[in-house]
Amino acid sequence: MNDAHSINSSPVLDVEDLKISYETRKGDVEAVRGVSFQVREGQTIGLVGESGCGKSTIAYGIVNFLGPNGKIVGGSVRFQGNELVGRSEEELKKLRGDRIAMVYQDPMQALNPSVKVGDQLAEVLTFHRPISKAEAWDRSIRMLKRVNMPDPEQVMHRYTHQISGGQQQRVVIAMAMLNNPALLIMDEPTTALDVTVEAAVLDLIEELKTEFKAANIFITHNLGVVARVSDELCVMYAGELVERAAVIEIFQRPCHPYTMGLLACVPKLGESKLESILQPIRGRVPAPAKRPKDECIFAPRCDYATEECRRARPGLVEVTPGHVARCIYAREIDGRPRTFKKQRTQAPAAGEQPAQTPGDDLLRFEQLKVYYPQASNSVVSLLGLGEKKFVKAVDDVSLRVAKGRTLGIVGESGCGKSTLVKGLIGLEPVTAGAVEFLGLDVTQPVSARDNKLVQEMQMVFQNPDSTLNPSYSIGTQIARPIKRFKTTPRHQVKDEVLRLLKAVRLGPTYYDRLPRQLSGGEKQRVGIARALASRPDLIICDEPVSALDVSVQAAVINLLLEIQQAFGSSLIFIAHDLSVVRYFSDDIAVMYLGQIVEIGPAEAIYAPPYHPYTEALLSAVPIPDPTAEQKEIRLSGNVPSALNPPAGCRFHTRCPRRSAMLPENGRVCETEVPPWHSSEQGHRILCHIPLEALAGIDSVVRVAS
Repeated sequence: MNDAHSINSSPVLDVEDLKISYETRKGDVEAVRGVSFQVREGQTIGLVGESGCGKSTIAYGIVNFLGPNGKIVGGSVRFQGNELVGRSEEELKKLRGDRIAMVYQDPMQALNPSVKVGDQLAEVLTFHRPISKAEAWDRSIRMLKRVNMPDPEQVMHRYTHQISGGQQQRVVIAMAMLNNPALLIMDEPTTALDVTVEAAVLDLIEELKTEFKAANIFITHNLGVVARVSDELCVMYAGELVERAAVIEIFQRPCHPYTMGLLACVPKLGESKLESILQPIRGRVPAPAKRPKDECIFAPRCDYATEECRRARPGLVEVTPGHVARCIYAREIDGRPRTFKKQRTQAPAAGEQPAQTPGDDLLRFEQLKVYYPQASNSVVSLLGLGEKKFVKAVDDVSLRVAKGRTLGIVGESGCGKSTLVKGLIGLEPVTAGAVEFLGLDVTQPVSARDNKLVQEMQMVFQNPDSTLNPSYSIGTQIARPIKRFKTTPRHQVKDEVLRLLKAVRLGPTYYDRLPRQLSGGEKQRVGIARALASRPDLIICDEPVSALDVSVQAAVINLLLEIQQAFGSSLIFIAHDLSVVRYFSDDIAVMYLGQIVEIGPAEAIYAPPYHPYTEALLSAVPIPDPTAEQKEIRLSGNVPSALNPPAGCRFHTRCPRRSAMLPENGRVCETEVPPWHSSEQGHRILCHIPLEALAGIDSVVRVAS
């Protein structure tokens, strides 16, 4: 939090009644209207809200980087007391990258793939400062060290594709901090990162804020991240600021129905589908051209809306000093009755398939291996001599999935999660081991499988755009598997498609629409409907909600749970968000470098004893509660190469526990494969540390009751 000096100092940035519009063929369209906030030295203001709420537009509007059709049509933006609205492009260009810096969601947007990292960093200094390239080079190395970049001297000579995603983001942060900016704007800087890398980057952002005293604007849709880094929170909806207060105040006492809705969409770490229900917000953010001007813009989606809300656009109501909300009922929202009561309904059955009950194994892996041969240009390799090398993407994995249950698979990028399921569905050849599904061997590629096996195993992918054909209607694409697998008579295909659309909460009007006419969440629902079209026994979900807003994410998770309950399907759920995996899954497998290191019932995985890797993953999860106490365990280094994995325990090169909890500083970890330890209820841990010692470790997270 800020000290008294920072709170009482004049703001670094003062945004007052900002209005931004875009020119279209139908006239000007308002994207941001009447937004006001201040950011002071050493303070972080979080901007949260769904996609399309205007968060990034505000960021680009501050430095007038809105594109040819964007413009500020009203209000004021004062930076260090000087007005930025109306300044020339040349004046603003001198500020960008110098006194005002920005960190983007995708580091490749800010990095040139054809220029070495060092040259890009040095250019930031030589463009804004009268210094030599040699001095700029030295300063860049020092800044890379400051952002905890391993081997910074070598990184300076590399191209961006030669460093990891987390390292690319560190380069962008270093680039932003080189000129010691007074204002740092971060637009979803951790969204694409693994949870462990995200935690390290957030630690870095906090350290730099303390050291450089920059004013910070942090834009995100992740409430856990914003709870961790922000001092004050601005909640945006459809271009308007609907609530603003200190971050703890908003999380403890949200006073706008939209803020309350966002918080109700997020599963808290430790909650399960048996203990709580996610409550998605109805509908979606209206397009800028369709936003009402003379009534509450949130009223069509609000559970508390009355006729009074539709008579005029509400102003900001002060609930307590420093806490304002754009709602006429803000001061009494806790005690008001809902005018719309949410219900969790069952998905309608598609056809006559009876629901199953959890029971026998549906799927079984035994010592599964998926290796990729490593190509080499060496003379020895070209002559066919020498030892062949393989990338051991999945190495000796054994697990089971019972009928009617959900198996969650978690781990960092590159641990083998997606390769495991690609081997299962036949998109990657299985090197060794057995895979048994419905009592049949399924190690052969998908092209060689019987149609019945393909029908019973379907997949929902992370990015629906990559699996939906933009040239065909939604109805045609859902109908295709129905026709191929002949799940219904040909004259009933359209009726079956309409039933599936209804099952995923899409109406008949979607039948003739094209994918480009749908939102991201609607496309994902179509992907789920298409997976259900063959009435499979097993549905595999590969990061199905990671790219979605929290409200859409909650709706999709609820939908999958309802479908499972109605159809008795088994699911494999891959995700990097451990809160979502805990909520959704019955059993969880933790993967590291191609191997399972911990597996068991979901409730057992999230309480001691932990595998040291699982403990580190849990300590890195952003928790949507600023009062939660969480251990800080950060893994050093990157995941080793699967081409040459470490001997003994594969995790020993990064393990934070082995030196303290094993004799001789854990040298056994370097030479011997660890044994499996089993506790009650089928909880198993692959580790040299005795189970009794792991059970004595304190819980990672403590949430105040």
